[in-house]
Amino acid sequence: MKVTRQTNQKSEFTRMCIGEAVIALLKQTPFEKLKVSDIVKKAGVSRTTFYLYYDSPYAVLTDYLNILVAHYMPEGDDFKQTQFFTYEHILYSLQYFDAYRDFFLTLAEHKLHSVMLDGVNQFMFRYISTTRRLSVYMLTSYAGGLLNTFLKWEQDGRKDSAEEIARTIFEMYGQDDKK
Repeated sequence: MKVTRQTNQKSEFTRMCIGEAVIALLKQTPFEKLKVSDIVKKAGVSRTTFYLYYDSPYAVLTDYLNILVAHYMPEGDDFKQTQFFTYEHILYSLQYFDAYRDFFLTLAEHKLHSVMLDGVNQFMFRYISTTRRLSVYMLTSYAGGLLNTFLKWEQDGRKDSAEEIARTIFEMYGQDDKK
C-alpha cells in the first residue's frame, strides 16, 4: 500500500471515492479481474490520482478500512483498556460496523477476510495497551471473534438484535468496567 502523503479532508474524500468505486465494481466483477481503468472511471479520478495513493486495488480496500477504523474512535476519546470489553462498547462496535455492512459483506463475498482481520487487529494493537504477553492473544481472539460474529450476523440477515448479539459476545469476552 502507498498512502504516504499527508492526510487531509480532500485527500480522504478522494480516497473514499476510490474505495467506494472498488466496492461498487466488486458487485459485478471478481476481485482478480478489477482494472485500474475501471476503478478510476467509476471514481471520477485520473489514473495519476489513483497511483498517487495506491499501487493496487487491494491497497484501496486496506486504506478504505483504515479510514473507517480511524473514524471509529472520535478525536480525543480516551478509552481505558477494559472499556473495549464492555457490553456498551461491543454494542457500539456492532452498530458502527453495521453502518458499513455493504463493504464488509462485499469483502467477505470475495474472500478478502485478510483485509478485515488485519484492520481490526491493527486497531486493537493501536488503541489497547498490552501489558502481558498473553494479552496479545486475548486481543487477537477478541478482534477475530467480534469480526466473525459480526459477519455471521450480517450474512444471516441480522435476525437477532444487535443487543442480543452484544450480550452473547459480552458473555464470552466481557469485563466489568469498574476495574
